[in-house]
Amino acid sequence: MNTSILYALAAAALFGASTPLAKLLGLNLSPILLAGLLYMGSGLGLTLARLIRDRGWRPSGLTSPEWPWLIGAIAFGGILGPVALMFGLTLTSGATASLMLNLESVLTAVLAWVVFKENADRRIVIGMLAIVAGGVLLAWPQGAVHSLGWTGPLLVALACACWAIDNNLTRKVSASDALFIAGVKGLCAGLVNCSLALSLGASLPPMTVLGPTLIVGFLGYGISLVLFVLALRGLGSARTGAYFSTAPFLGAAIAILLLGESVTASFWAASLLMGLGVWIHLKESHAHEHEHQALLHRHRHVHDEHHQHEHEFEWDGTEPHSHEHPHTPMRHSHAHFPDIHHRHKH
Repeated sequence: MNTSILYALAAAALFGASTPLAKLLGLNLSPILLAGLLYMGSGLGLTLARLIRDRGWRPSGLTSPEWPWLIGAIAFGGILGPVALMFGLTLTSGATASLMLNLESVLTAVLAWVVFKENADRRIVIGMLAIVAGGVLLAWPQGAVHSLGWTGPLLVALACACWAIDNNLTRKVSASDALFIAGVKGLCAGLVNCSLALSLGASLPPMTVLGPTLIVGFLGYGISLVLFVLALRGLGSARTGAYFSTAPFLGAAIAILLLGESVTASFWAASLLMGLGVWIHLKESHAHEHEHQALLHRHRHVHDEHHQHEHEFEWDGTEPHSHEHPHTPMRHSHAHFPDIHHRHKH
């Protein structure tokens, strides 16, 4: 199995686990404050991890053309998305919001295909629809849902659109340091959500609650987002979004194992649909003759056929390693995903 697929599924598992873990720890906080603290835990934890890894503060390594993409991703995913969701949740039921949140993966894929010209065939579309259908079935309300008008659902849909834009913009910088990207996004989203919650009258919990919340955020949001960025690097936005859509199912499975929650017929039906969608995606084999343009960038790599270059420094032979390196134009044929080296037209 492709390593990037494992990254995407692991990201979904960690993110899905954050809800039952919060429930297990008894984190009885308002949804907005809980989201803010989870994001803050991810940002602080990843920033500390980066300082330890680099033995101090080092520049991000982002190039000048990459900064607008990251700033745009933070604006849509860390600011506009949470604000739209907050107002949407006050005007719609929790069940309706849960269903509407499945739009994120659909909108991510549509933007990737239509705006950013990421390739997709019938197999990928069918697989994504099967995964989303499983998510809808899992979130389908068991009782009556009271309508509060269209404004709330539209705002939740707007939040999904913001996160879809965020996912596609983050793909543009996914070759850069994943720890830095995820850490900055976590800090910004944490500050926005916490500020919103505190302005609405919430108060910070005691350290006995705050500490576990930040730890869950570091694992379920922080590490998850790092893995998500790595998956974007190797799979592109649409496929990563589809795999990540399994998070609700994985979260429900963890809740059943840890909390002893009952297993419903809808859970098994959702399992079949999501399993089918993932299997369809795993069977993808996209191969054709394609051309690589000249490219200069920086990321961790081994010296495969795409990375045959000279080193301007003394290299001890250790792989993988990271440095700025050029790609010369070449034309060949092999199976590939729309990763950072295969963003060509079809």
